[in-house]
Amino acid sequence: FFTHKPAYPMLRSLVGSEMCIRDSAILMDSLIHYPEKDTVYILENLLRNTNEKILFTFLISLAVFTFGSFYLIKNKCLFVKELDLEKLKISDPKNLAIMDVECGKVAIELYPQVSPISVERFKYFINSGLYNNSAFYRVIENTLVQAGDLEFGYHDNINYFKIGSGTSKLGKLKSELSNDYEFNAGTVAMARGEFDTEDSEFFIILKDIPLYQGEYTPVGKVIFGLDALKKIKVGNKTDYVLRPDYIKEFELLEN
Repeated sequence: FFTHKPAYPMLRSLVGSEMCIRDSAILMDSLIHYPEKDTVYILENLLRNTNEKILFTFLISLAVFTFGSFYLIKNKCLFVKELDLEKLKISDPKNLAIMDVECGKVAIELYPQVSPISVERFKYFINSGLYNNSAFYRVIENTLVQAGDLEFGYHDNINYFKIGSGTSKLGKLKSELSNDYEFNAGTVAMARGEFDTEDSEFFIILKDIPLYQGEYTPVGKVIFGLDALKKIKVGNKTDYVLRPDYIKEFELLEN
């Protein structure tokens, strides 16, 4: 067999592809029991079978990968943890707000000691239900999410020409800045244009942003659910998110 010169290239091909023991056994068995068959013919059939197995394995792997990717896209909330209030360390239930978004509940501890006037208004909007259905119209991936336009930013009635310019009709607030408060991931702060123009809009940062310290009014911090916020739909090369995610419900744990 090994002196059969036409078989040399195919034999090297099989050896180079690390032919499995089972295929080696099939080859030797064929040579022993069917000596009348040409060695090249046997090798060609063996190679054909091996290539078919490789192709079949590739197609199965591709199908599994495609299905898995599709499933994860359609189920973006798959690995988001559920809120368990019993496991949270709550210092004051009256300053704990629960925000329900598409991928779960987010717990926010409010800081009236840092910005009393802004927190008071923030609580008013929560208690009155005005934040419910407010769209996350501005989303920067892994950086921040923004909502709270009470005039042009409800998800079922968004005005893309005016969103971000709406007002609550309660007037502007004076900025309550703190050079001591650190803007770490999860910080909730009032959005603004110029200083002393805060109203109803707010944003939540998804990573540490030291540059915001002393520049924006902090009203609280996410103590659970940051992973759910990171799943919020991101815009696709536009200023604002089209068909955005939104706040399903926002309420205080205790009034």
